[in-house]
Amino acid sequence: MRKLISLFVLYFFCVAKINATNITLANDSLYVVSPNGQIIVRINDTDNLKYSVYFNNKLIVSNSTIDLIVKGKESLSLASKAIRSIKRNTVNSIIEVPVSERRKIIQDHYNELTIQFKAPYSIKFRAFDNGIAYQIETKFKDSIFIQNEIADFNFPTTTQGWLPLIHKRDDSDLFHTSYEEPYPLSILDSLNENNLAYNPVLLFPNDGPKIAITESDLLDYPGMFLKGSSSNRLIGMFAPYPAEEKTTNELYPETLVTKRENYIAHVNGSRNYPWRILMIAAEDKDLPNNDLVYQLASPNKVGDVSWVHSGKATDEWIININLFNVPFKPGINTASYKYYIDFAKRFGFDRIMMDAGWSDIIDVFKITPGINMDTLTAYAKEKGIKISMWTAAVTLNNQLDSALNQFNKWGIDFIMTDFIDRDDQKTVQFYERIAKACAQHKIMIMYHGAFAPKGFNRTYPNAITREGVMGSEYNIWSNKVTPSHDLTLPFTRMLAGSFDYEPGFLNNANKTSFRNVEGAPISFGTRCHQLAMFVVYDNPMQIFSGNPSQGYQDIPFMELLGSIPTGWDDTKILAATVSKNIITARRKGNDWYIAGMNDWDEKDQSISFDFLKEGNYAATICEDGINADKYAADYKITTQIVNNKSILKMHSAPGGGFLIKLIKK
Repeated sequence: MRKLISLFVLYFFCVAKINATNITLANDSLYVVSPNGQIIVRINDTDNLKYSVYFNNKLIVSNSTIDLIVKGKESLSLASKAIRSIKRNTVNSIIEVPVSERRKIIQDHYNELTIQFKAPYSIKFRAFDNGIAYQIETKFKDSIFIQNEIADFNFPTTTQGWLPLIHKRDDSDLFHTSYEEPYPLSILDSLNENNLAYNPVLLFPNDGPKIAITESDLLDYPGMFLKGSSSNRLIGMFAPYPAEEKTTNELYPETLVTKRENYIAHVNGSRNYPWRILMIAAEDKDLPNNDLVYQLASPNKVGDVSWVHSGKATDEWIININLFNVPFKPGINTASYKYYIDFAKRFGFDRIMMDAGWSDIIDVFKITPGINMDTLTAYAKEKGIKISMWTAAVTLNNQLDSALNQFNKWGIDFIMTDFIDRDDQKTVQFYERIAKACAQHKIMIMYHGAFAPKGFNRTYPNAITREGVMGSEYNIWSNKVTPSHDLTLPFTRMLAGSFDYEPGFLNNANKTSFRNVEGAPISFGTRCHQLAMFVVYDNPMQIFSGNPSQGYQDIPFMELLGSIPTGWDDTKILAATVSKNIITARRKGNDWYIAGMNDWDEKDQSISFDFLKEGNYAATICEDGINADKYAADYKITTQIVNNKSILKMHSAPGGGFLIKLIKK
């Protein structure tokens, strides 16, 4: 009875809301409204299957087509002419996150409309207070070939956006990418069908909220690209299934597709397909805290994941193990990795990464001369530090069972696999196969050269994080990783899950002093800008890529950096403007960590602590020094007592940042 009453109330509310917006739907059941009433999705099946989205009485997405083209079957658009049933549902529950990136508990509140067609198709629409999503389902008895999926996104007004446009490689087709592009601001109607981007993308119409397009529950199906159309429209595009492949003979080998089929996927005929998501944000600060991708992913398939945990690691690859003030010759050798273990122990890291080079690239059992793994693993165990290992994806795929067995013998519980650079169906299957195998060995995994998680970390919690971002390593050879780029990531790439940026550079530069220096890379922006990333960026396995030898020369700074937790209990975005600035507050137990970053414009701002509980907190404040505009590594650390009535004034240099650590007294 309660369900019937709630559905009646929902229907009444929808009609009232729609009448107020001059949308004539009172006699039409094909719509769904968000719990707060601000978002309405209207579905139109009279001219193919299309939907429109309204936000606060205003049309923001117009007549966007949905279709699934199945070989030898009628398409979804044809099937939509005959509806068998319509079902409504309201859900208000919680999701407990076993390995938290932003928070331990997610409120999952939405209204849902399910349309079942007479043909073996159905489609679900969900309306949340912060976005909408739809998912197609098929119920064919036998396996089917998906020739194409139509996923259009039409906007009624002139629209701009931040899109990671793919630059085609010389050795492969456009569907090969490391997912490490910048996010330039583009006008949508300036993009044509030759312009292809991967998701997430962030759009802002001239008149309306910001809209992010992404997907979730990407399993056994190709990922969605978005191409231009010389109009205010983006068109979903999917890599066709690989017909022929070759493995390259480069230093870091990878598998390239040399010929593709005329279909995008061969799947079980009875299944759900990935969710297509539109995140909707009236304010920029609503975006980095949006959990829709995690909410819409399939639940945990691993079972007990008590052995999966967040952490902090070091990495040596970016600085090319360029250590100094040491009594040994640095390099890929036992002495250097012992040094990293000692550094991790001294400053509060729980593990080190042995990156590319510890073994032959194509054979993990050919250990590099100079490394004794038995000695290293015993030393790490004595110090209470874990060792993590890099692998090439081609090699891990070829040696999977034997490699994982060897990692278990060494006590390795976290590995990275690299140079995947695809998201066609066969490659997406690779991600799941590797995650399953690692879970059986109780090994956590991070994918590099990889697309964003898109909810995979909910389904396989041991797949703890990914790269898929232009991060610190680009400072070695380019000038692309600017503060503005850094300030775009929380509103774009991070919407689809955590990312491995690998911050922590201790060589820092302003606009004019930046250089590419191999072995001693420099970051754009201040030392505090780098520090803030450990709080601002979602990543339950943060990796410090600075030089430990420099760290030993700056002990107070490293002690503060090393004390930053990972795996947060709660997150709040206090202020934000895409590509300009962000202030993020995260809680671990009773303590809070607040971090801010800004672009090349220096920033004065007031931080209110009104979100704190009653009582006093010991504040440790690390902020740009008075000369950070010229000498970007300049910073100062101060302490004071604050409470929920306190307001702190902060000044950040160009490309600056800050960190405030609050310990409950």
